[in-house]
Amino acid sequence: MNKAIILSAGQGSRLLPLTADQPKCLIDFAGKSLIAWQIESLVANGISEIAVVTGFRDAKLAAALAAIQHPGLTIRTVFNPFYKVADNLGSCWIVREEMDRDFIILNGDTLVAPEIVARLIAGAASPITVTIDVKGSYDLDDMKVQRDGDRLLQIGKRLEPHETNAESIGMLAFKGEGPSIFRNQVEAMMRTPEGVLNWYLKAIHALAPSGVVGTVSIEGLPWAEVDFPEDLPIARALTEGWARG
Repeated sequence: MNKAIILSAGQGSRLLPLTADQPKCLIDFAGKSLIAWQIESLVANGISEIAVVTGFRDAKLAAALAAIQHPGLTIRTVFNPFYKVADNLGSCWIVREEMDRDFIILNGDTLVAPEIVARLIAGAASPITVTIDVKGSYDLDDMKVQRDGDRLLQIGKRLEPHETNAESIGMLAFKGEGPSIFRNQVEAMMRTPEGVLNWYLKAIHALAPSGVVGTVSIEGLPWAEVDFPEDLPIARALTEGWARG
């Protein structure tokens, strides 16, 4: 697996004023942008081709990506002109032609240690594999998961507490028939009236009953989602540790 897609079209308005003139993925953490940290973790695990979905301040993001140099790495951008009105299922639809072989998809606001990418690649036994973490309780904004062993049964923010036994961290792997299964589901959902309003994980939820969606736990490994102002100190502490080595 040598390909990744990063969904970075959104502004991140909950982090204003930091995102007034730059997308959330360009926020600086310990001297590097969020997306630069993501790319480092991917490249460390053999990813050599990355497609980035852009939207808000796309030229600024494209320029920042052009300055990121790793031997053998190719980065392409795919502009989502509907980023203001569509949720990230729309970004997946825009970039669907890139889903042509095994790949990883990563939300543009998730910081992951290289070890997490390694664990996902090594443990991706299903056509679609969701990276999950486990904690004592889950809040309203968590992307909650119900699983039976390694099989994913449900995923969504509205799962009841008694159904929830994990959370998605925002990174998935697609292999074998997984890319075409997901691409077809995305296309079908985008043809519905509410399609543009959906999270792409709603497509994963819809596919779960067919048994094609597995999970890999990264419990104990460091990651952070950057979504609210209170997430910033956590992300800074994490990346400062990485910067120190």
